[in-house]
Amino acid sequence: MFAKIEDFAAEWTKEVEITENVLRALSDDSLKQAVSDGRRTLGQIAWHLARSLHFMTNLGLEFDAPAGGEEAPSSAVMIASEYHRISRDLLHAVRTQWNDAKLAETVAILGEAWPNGASLRFTLMHQAHHRGQMTVLMRQAGLRVPDVYGPTYESWVDQGLTPRL
Repeated sequence: MFAKIEDFAAEWTKEVEITENVLRALSDDSLKQAVSDGRRTLGQIAWHLARSLHFMTNLGLEFDAPAGGEEAPSSAVMIASEYHRISRDLLHAVRTQWNDAKLAETVAILGEAWPNGASLRFTLMHQAHHRGQMTVLMRQAGLRVPDVYGPTYESWVDQGLTPRL
């Protein structure tokens, strides 16, 4: 749980950069990649990741929803652009509409009392969860996966090192 706005802001900024690197690596063709029939595609997961940030308005924050509807766009650039905008808007809303004391206040989510600071932590973890799904689908789609929390196989090779298997 976050107890200070600036602690959230520092971590959010780092995580957004990682997510944007993943989103920028997508191609329009890769958005159709699914792990199996009847499951979300890479594009649907990426769009869900962008759209889900607007859930924070249920906690009293005010910022614009993502452009477009629930259906995932066919443009990887559009998804990355909307994610960039809404992630920036979420941080701005937290910084300007809440203070540190507000992070301890609770809001009922699915019948449970959630402190706002815990909801911010969950939002970060939700991003990490979907980035993990996306990197698997990216490999299946033949894309190069960017470094996330460490170097990828390709990054090791680029550095002239023996990749760890």
